[in-house]
Amino acid sequence: MILSHYDKKLKLFSGNANPKLASDIAACLGEELGKARVGRFKDGEISVRVDETVRGKEVFIIQPTHAPTDTNLMELLLMIDSMKRASAKMVAAVIPYYGYARQDRKTQPRDGIAAKLVANLLVAAGADRVLTMDLHAGQIQGFFDIPVDNLKALPIIGDYLISKKLVDPIVVSPDVGGVARARELADRLNCQLAIVDKRRPMPNVSEVMNLIGNVENKSCILYDDMIDTGGTIVQAAEALLKNGAKEVYACCSHPVFSDNAAERLQNSPLKEVIVTDTINLEQEKLIPKLTVLSVAPLFAEAISRIFEELSVSKLFD
Repeated sequence: MILSHYDKKLKLFSGNANPKLASDIAACLGEELGKARVGRFKDGEISVRVDETVRGKEVFIIQPTHAPTDTNLMELLLMIDSMKRASAKMVAAVIPYYGYARQDRKTQPRDGIAAKLVANLLVAAGADRVLTMDLHAGQIQGFFDIPVDNLKALPIIGDYLISKKLVDPIVVSPDVGGVARARELADRLNCQLAIVDKRRPMPNVSEVMNLIGNVENKSCILYDDMIDTGGTIVQAAEALLKNGAKEVYACCSHPVFSDNAAERLQNSPLKEVIVTDTINLEQEKLIPKLTVLSVAPLFAEAISRIFEELSVSKLFD
């Protein structure tokens, strides 16, 4: 994957959101991160200064937009703007976790659609394309008038689960909306699918209602795109165990882990929580039950393919 005659034209930069992931991606490509200072002025405004030439270069800015979402998003926008004003040939926003993705439609009168607004901001700042992973809603790709590549963590998580050689596994969707995602993992593991039917009376509050499928004496694998407060996953795990499940694992692409989610997961009946490093977790959230899988090789391969004008769709196989 290490680039040869193309490397003079490729530049990788990172904001402050997840420098470890950015460094890992650069290492996979045999590249060094570009020199840029992203800080703050005395009044708190974000300051971006690029300390090397990017004229005529193809620039990839690696910056997930997790909490503090507004800060990380503004850093990304200013970095894109700086690169374009410095005459970069192409600027790609590499956003492993796309913040505001859950606000993708109007659910109540006079609701805003933040996912679309963010898309508009990225394009207005000068982004030529977006590379992301497991968007909460696939239709967000249609909010852009530039190319968007939405990678999947499923192959990485699936291969890890296969290596565990679980006895009689079954994949469980923690809600009806995630059935397609869970079915894809079930197909990869060649196992059955179950569904937890829940009611959500208000945001971040869920109530488990019914279980569709037989989980008795099975190793259950709860699979979702993100874990936020952990309430849905923990309630689903408890419901599965009450229905005779032998053990329960939880998997997700994005460990948002708001508030005391990590503590809730650690104290839950879950046997293991499997996530990726799209979000840089603080040390206190790295609980003993947590397994973090790296997405750096996948993003590096995608960047290499985009840069060398090869098919990115191969990465979805």
